[in-house]
Amino acid sequence: MKIETPFAFEPGQYASRGAAEFSVGRFQDAALSYSAVATSRPENPDALYNLALCFERCERWDAAAEAFEHVLRLDYARAEARLALAGCLLHMRRVEEALTHFDRAAVGPHREAALFGKAVTLQLLRRFEEAAEIYGGLLSSSAHAEEALSNWIALAIETDDLEEVRQRAQRLFDRCPQSAAALRGLATVSFRDGDHNAAAFYCEKLLDLAPESLEAWHNLRIALGRIEFGLAQPAFTLYSGGKR
Repeated sequence: MKIETPFAFEPGQYASRGAAEFSVGRFQDAALSYSAVATSRPENPDALYNLALCFERCERWDAAAEAFEHVLRLDYARAEARLALAGCLLHMRRVEEALTHFDRAAVGPHREAALFGKAVTLQLLRRFEEAAEIYGGLLSSSAHAEEALSNWIALAIETDDLEEVRQRAQRLFDRCPQSAAALRGLATVSFRDGDHNAAAFYCEKLLDLAPESLEAWHNLRIALGRIEFGLAQPAFTLYSGGKR
């Protein structure tokens, strides 16, 4: 006699549940739902891709990278999976591998995002001229212009190119006066120029954005001290890095 199972597994129901859980930020629950679907449909790249996205949102970079790699074995041309894999590898500091995948993704529909990731990777590899060239090319893109300028400022500070910091930070400030990257860059330039009034102004703006920043408080005190007393206390480096 055949016994009917009252709780027969329905992949479609689990996929719908996973989508609902993902949409409200319950990524671990969504991962459990999508894992059940992926297990029942191991040759379905969509199920694996959704599971990989859950791992990515949970910052489980190893698991996410493994899942994205599996997706690409099933569907080599899936550009969004390759781009996501590159990002996971970058978080894992597997920088050379990330660069390879950003390069491959740059010829697909996500070209600008892939180029931005490539520039970040090149910057980490200290290949500054190549990174700067890509950032420059992204400035015409409304989607990535501010990120490109932020990282370009970090690159210019790292290479001690004060004039480049000045130009890029001012351009970003004109575009977005609330940009912390622009304010840090302009404060750094002002300190180097000996313009402590300007340095104090930019530090105050930084504190408006991040009142808890000890770095900004320290440098504001230095700027005000130099204005009032002419003290020669050195300022900390204001820039801590661009968006990565």
